[in-house]
Formats: sequence, structure tokens, C-alpha cells
Amino acid sequence: MNFRLLLLLAFGFTGAVNAQSITAEKVDFRLPVIPKTPIDVANRTFRVKVTSPYTLKTDDIIAQSKVDFQTELKDYEKVVAASEVEYQKKVANYDQDVLKAKEKYKLESEQYKKMTLLERLAVSDQGKDPKLTLPTKPQYIKPLPPVYSQPDLTNYIIVDNAVLESQIQITGFSREGSYVDIAVDIKRMNFQDNAGQTFANQPTKLIVKVNGVEKINTGFFQEFKLLSTSPSNNLNKPLEEKYYLNKVIAHINGFLDDNFGVRWTNPSIMISTVKNKGKYDDLEKASIYVSTNLRKMNPENAEMTAAAMTGMQKGIDIWKDTLTKIDYKDKKADFNAKIATYIYYNLIRLNIALRDKKEAEKYLNELQENMIYLDLSSSEKAELKQFENSIYKG
Repeated sequence: MNFRLLLLLAFGFTGAVNAQSITAEKVDFRLPVIPKTPIDVANRTFRVKVTSPYTLKTDDIIAQSKVDFQTELKDYEKVVAASEVEYQKKVANYDQDVLKAKEKYKLESEQYKKMTLLERLAVSDQGKDPKLTLPTKPQYIKPLPPVYSQPDLTNYIIVDNAVLESQIQITGFSREGSYVDIAVDIKRMNFQDNAGQTFANQPTKLIVKVNGVEKINTGFFQEFKLLSTSPSNNLNKPLEEKYYLNKVIAHINGFLDDNFGVRWTNPSIMISTVKNKGKYDDLEKASIYVSTNLRKMNPENAEMTAAAMTGMQKGIDIWKDTLTKIDYKDKKADFNAKIATYIYYNLIRLNIALRDKKEAEKYLNELQENMIYLDLSSSEKAELKQFENSIYKG
């Protein structure tokens, strides 16, 4: 009995030693989007000069609406007089219209009387028997005096060059200098009808100098593109031009951000680790290196991001070193296929999140080379397909 008990205890202890408790942690971080032309933090300043045909201000519209209202007031007596003349014409015509209606009724009545009884009954059933219908007597309605109302500003393009300049920006840059010098020339919007549809363009030129050196000289919205499936005379052109101008400004801002902006995305990934103390301490430390340094990444501070990447590499090196120790054929080995699976998944997830598809593909290929030794769960198989889609189709 004692011998059997010792055997059971021994087997139980061995199982506890080889059991690997793998847990996962969700890590949220900010990933820098590298611009085409990175600018040092100290030089992230810009200025903008816009030329355009737009000069309208809210005050101008209101002032003109008040002038128009005064004109209406001045013309009110003329409008009233004209309405009275029109009324008198209707009154004069009314008597003639009454006579015509009576004559028509008399003629129809005479014709009706000449019909046979059967014909009269048929006409009556159809509601066509003679009826005297007199015209409505005209009534005079005096025009109301004009009342001032604020103009609908949505029907106007209320911008000038100063306003347009304020709308152009580069993410992460300030207007406190001119290291990046931007010049924008925007022409008025053109409408073109073709086959009952409306096409439009708005030629725009962009010139950008960085520290005095021209880096960009390009144009946008030169060609006519479909604006509406309706002809232009059915459109509110000022409103359409307002929308189109907003589109032009948005495009310029996106273009400037692609080239210079300090931007980031906010991805999140799962980082797995093995929790058993002792021989797996380095692996737990590796996950800590990666997760903590991911959170330290700062798109607005290149030095901090570089330091975070260096710190993260310590964890990656531990993972890579552990992969050289894997015994895929021995399930009871301390570093077995289960350990390899979670490390490979970490490396693939991390490199996909960091947009390094080449590195992610390398680890995916290594994983697939050893696939026959791996006992993947259904969720792991599903994630493996997601890896392939992200690397090859994303």
C-alpha cells in the first residue's frame, strides 16, 4: 500500500511540474504612422498662404440682406398699387365671365330639352345634365408689408483666404513657425453637364517647402468628376460648391498628414505568457518586457518610441532563444510544442500589429514547418487563418 501511494504521489508531482499554465493579457498601445517626410520634434511648425476667389463674410451677407429689405420697403407702395390694378382687372373680367357662364348654361339647357326622356335619363346618370356654374367673385387681398428675416447662411460660401488658411493643418504641428511653408491656390468650382448628369472640378495647386527647399509641387481636382446624376440647373450650386470646397480642404489636410503628420493608430493585441515559477521566469519576464514597452510607445516622441522598441526587443530575444530549446516530440518536456505555439503566436501577433508583415510571415512559416507536432485548439486554428489573411490579403 505504501509503495502504491508513493508511486501515485510521484506521478502526481511529475504532472504538476510539467503542467504549463498559459494566460493571456490584452495590451492597448499607440502605434506611430510613419510619414513620408519625418520632421524632428523641434521643427514641427508650419505656415499657410491661401489664394482663392472667395471673399464673402457673414457681415457682408447680413449687410446686403438689410439693403435688400430697405429696397422692398421702398417698393411696397408700388407693390400695393400694382395689386389693386390687378384686382380691378379681375373684377372687370368677372362680369363678363358670369355672362359667359349663363349663356353656356342656357345653350346646354336648350339642347337638353330637345333630348328624348331616355337620353335625358342617361345624361343625368352620368352627371352631365346642365348646371349653372358661376365663377368665384374676386376678393382683394392686400399684400403684407415686408418683414425682415435673417438670411439663410447655408446657401452661401462664407469663407475668405484667412478662414481657409485656418482650416489647413498638419497633425502634431503648430503655427508658431514656418519650417514647413505651405502655399495653396484654389480656383472656383466649375460645373459641367453631360447626358443629364453634372460633373465638376476645382483646380487646386499645392506647393510645400521644408526649411526653404521645395518638396511638393502638385495639383488636385483638375479633372471633371461626377458630382450628381441630375443636371446642374436642378442643383443648389452655392451649397454644392460649399461642400466641394470642404472636400478640397479635407484632401489637402490628408495629403499633408501623409507626408509630414504625427499620427497613430490604437491597436490592441493579446500577449500570452506561462505563469509557472522557476524555469519559466524568463518567459514571464519576456511578456512583461513586450507588454510594458508597447504601452510606452509615443508617436509624438520619437526618442521614447525608439527606447520602447529597444526594451521590447529584450522580450523578443528571450522568445527567440526559447524557440531553439523546444523539443517538439516530447509533450512532457519543459519547453515543448505547447510553449512553442504560444511564443510563435505572440511573435506573429506582435509583428502584424507593428505592420511588419515580412517578419510575421517568417514566424508563420516556422510555425507551419512544425505544425505536425502542434495540437492546436479550434480557437487557435481560427486565429491561424486570421494570421494568414492579415499577412497575405490584408
